[in-house]
Amino acid sequence: MATATAAPQRRRSPTEPATKWGVPHFRIVHWAFAGPAAALFVFFFAYPLGASLYQSFTSDDGGVQTWAGLAQYRRMLHDPVFWKSLWNTGLLLVFQVPLMIGLALVLACVLNQSWLRFKGTWRIAFFLPSVTMLVAYAVVFRVLLKTDGGMVNQALGWFGVSPVDWLNNPVWARVALIGTITWRWTGYNAVILLAGLQAIPKEQYEAAAIDGAGAVTTFRKVVIPQLRPVILFCSITSTIGTLQLFDENFVLTKGGPDNATMTPVLYLYKVGFDQMDFSYASAIAWAVVLIIGVLSVIQFRFFGQSDRAASTARSERRRG
Repeated sequence: MATATAAPQRRRSPTEPATKWGVPHFRIVHWAFAGPAAALFVFFFAYPLGASLYQSFTSDDGGVQTWAGLAQYRRMLHDPVFWKSLWNTGLLLVFQVPLMIGLALVLACVLNQSWLRFKGTWRIAFFLPSVTMLVAYAVVFRVLLKTDGGMVNQALGWFGVSPVDWLNNPVWARVALIGTITWRWTGYNAVILLAGLQAIPKEQYEAAAIDGAGAVTTFRKVVIPQLRPVILFCSITSTIGTLQLFDENFVLTKGGPDNATMTPVLYLYKVGFDQMDFSYASAIAWAVVLIIGVLSVIQFRFFGQSDRAASTARSERRRG
C-alpha cells in the first residue's frame, strides 16, 4: 500500500519567526523600514520625473493639457533666448571651470607642503565659502560690485581705475559671475584634490627623486596621472553645477543685462513661473538633463582612455 509523502517544508532559521499566516516576519520588518523611503522616493522623485517628461510632450490649451508630440522641443530649437543661455553656459564651462580646477590644484599643492604652518586653519579658511548660503553670498557680492559705492570699485579707485559697471555691462557681468562662482567653489575642489594628493604613495615621489626628476617633472609625471580620477570627479561635478547654475545669476543680475548671464535653469524658471508655461519649461529641463548626460559621457571617455593609455605605458615600462 502506497503511502503519501508530505512535501518538504522550508526550514525556518532561528532568527526568522513566522507570523500566524505563514509570512516570514523578517520581510515585514524589512518593508517596515524600507517602505516609507520607497514611498517617498516614488512620490517625490519618480512620479514628478515621469510627470515632467510627459508634460514636455504636451501643450496648454486654455488650461487643458493636450498631447503635442515634439512641438515643445521644436519650439526650443527656434528660441534665441534658450540658445543664448546655452552660449552663456558654454562660456562658463570653457573659462570658469578650467580656471577654478587649475586654482584648486595649485592651492591643494600648497596646502600639502610640509613647510606650511597652520595647515588646518588654512584648509578651513579655503573651504568655508562652499558652506555659505548661496543666496547670502550672492547678495554680498551684489553689494560689493555696485557701480556707485561698491567696495570693489572703491579699491580700484585707489589705483586710479575708473568705476566698472560690473552688473549692467554684458561683458563685465559675465566676468563678475565667473569671479563669484570661482570664489565659492575653488576651496571645495582644493580640499577634494588635497585628499587625492595625500593618497599618492611617498615611494613614487622617492622613485622620481632617485631618477633625477625635478619638481615640474614630478608634478607632470607623478602627480597629474595619479590625480586624474579626482580631477575627473571635480570636472564632472563642476560641469553639472555650471549647467544647473541658478542662484548666483538670479540674485546678481536676474539673467541680464540683455540675457548675458541667462542660464538654462534660470530660463526654465522664468518660463515656468513667470509665463506659467510648464510644458515648455519641462522640455527645457529634459534638454538640460540630456546635455549633462552627454558631457559626462564625453568626460568619462576622454579621461578613461587617458587612464588606460597611462596604465598600459606603466605596465610596459615595468616589463621593459
